[in-house]
Formats: sequence, structure tokens, C-alpha cells
Amino acid sequence: MYSNFARVYDSLMESVDRKAWLEYIISLFGDAKIERVADCACGTGALSIPLAKRGYKERVSVPFVCQDMRRLALHRPADAVLAVCDGVNYLTLKGAESFFEHAYAALREGGMLLFDISSRYKLSTILGNNTFAEDESAAAYIWKNAYDEQTRQIQMELTLFEKQADGRYVRFNESQIQRAHSQREMEGALKRAGFERIEAFGAFTFDAPNEKSERIQFRAIKPND
Repeated sequence: MYSNFARVYDSLMESVDRKAWLEYIISLFGDAKIERVADCACGTGALSIPLAKRGYKERVSVPFVCQDMRRLALHRPADAVLAVCDGVNYLTLKGAESFFEHAYAALREGGMLLFDISSRYKLSTILGNNTFAEDESAAAYIWKNAYDEQTRQIQMELTLFEKQADGRYVRFNESQIQRAHSQREMEGALKRAGFERIEAFGAFTFDAPNEKSERIQFRAIKPND
């Protein structure tokens, strides 16, 4: 879970085109009748709130509910379950399998699971064993990453400097771990959970992922009995 990092997350994500991401998610809905959406790992609600404004009724994130996504439970079946922007990377493979099983149970028949992952290529090659630094208006950071080929995990150590009203900065540290899941692992876990019509795309497209795709988008359907 994010701690102090949550306070500056939105300001550090300003370069991400969230409107385009929202439109992509809606395009993935296709012609399916989607009214009730559960947005897991929703962070500050940057996607949840615009979805609600579009008329999609969300029962996990609007109102916001703190819940372990590996044990997702809804009081009413959802038409779609989402996990956007690395939510599944923060789970172990076993944790991802548990999330898929609970998402399956939370969906109505014919319901849809949408989630994306940062690819193994991105975590191991682009981010892994590299250091990044940025000075933004609200905060500055130093981001050091170490990738372990054996565990397929990346350890991310962030040192953040949050700007205060008086112009001074408060320093804090945050550690994050993500797992580099493969497309094959995710597809296998989805099948075991009961999903059908499983598709994977290079994120923000409807094209098949390639070896250098940095983000992979998945769409899976709970079958009708």
C-alpha cells in the first residue's frame, strides 16, 4: 500500500493522459451492457470518478471502500471489474490468481474483467537496475530500482521531497515491490479461474502485444451458463 506517496501521486502523474486512458477503457467495453463497475486498486479515483460521471455506477470505489482485491467481495454482481495501471503487478502470482477467482465470483454472467500489467520487458529492462530523478512543481523524487531475475520482482526505492506552503521540502522514503508477470501466466490464471474469450493487447491499442510492449491490457469474460 502507498503511504506518504499517495499525497503526491496525482501531481507526479500529471504527464499521463488519463482522459485517453478512460476512453480506451470505455472502448474495451465494446457493445457490452456495462452499468455497474467495480474499480479495484483505484488509487485516488482518477478513473473511478470520471467513469461515474459517464453514468457507470461503481460500488467498490464510489463510494470508496478499503478492501483487499485478492478477496474482492461485492454485495451485488458487477458488469465489469477493473484493475488499471499496475494494480495486478503489486500482487504475487498466487495473489493475482486469487484476485481473478474473486473477480469471477463478483461478476454477473457475461461480465467482463479488464486489467493491465507493466510487462516483464518494461520492469526488467527499462526500469530494472536503473535510477530516475525528477523535479516537479509539487514534489521531487529519486527513484532507484533493482530487478531480481530469479523472483521476477522489482524493488523500487523512492526518496520524495514534498514542497510545503512555505517553500521548504519534507523528505520521506517509500518502498514498493512489483512482480513481472508474463502474458502466458496471466492467461493461464484467467483460464483456471473460469474466464473465457481471453484477449491481450498492447496497451491503448487492439493489437497483439509484442516482445517490447511496455504495458499489456487483458480482457476476459465470465461465460453464461
